[in-house]
Amino acid sequence: QVDLVESGGGSVQTGGSLRISCAASSRMHCMGWFRRAPGKEPEGVALVYIATGETFYGDRVKGRLTLSRENSNNTVYLHMVSVSPEDTAKYYCAARQKGGSCGRPSDIQYWTFRGPGTQVTVSS
Repeated sequence: QVDLVESGGGSVQTGGSLRISCAASSRMHCMGWFRRAPGKEPEGVALVYIATGETFYGDRVKGRLTLSRENSNNTVYLHMVSVSPEDTAKYYCAARQKGGSCGRPSDIQYWTFRGPGTQVTVSS
């Protein structure tokens, strides 16, 4: 069993920045985030290959969100800048142990392990 613990969610004003983090209980092959806004389908945000640091981003967040990792404590960080109300959603951390391709950000919601989610609310 793999545990994922998210932290750092909260409220932020439009144009502001926020960082959310996710700590895994053991080393993963890939980690990432997807988000779900009320009444909308899940949206892949970003994923990272833990060993190499190679990252992939969803089209709507490129240039504003940065995913980084800290391998010493199995933690990934999603740094969000220039946020807008469209970024309001519950953000879920997910992880994959199996090697090989981790797919695209749109695949993150189907990975084996996920956290309970952390809410990010952007006010105008």
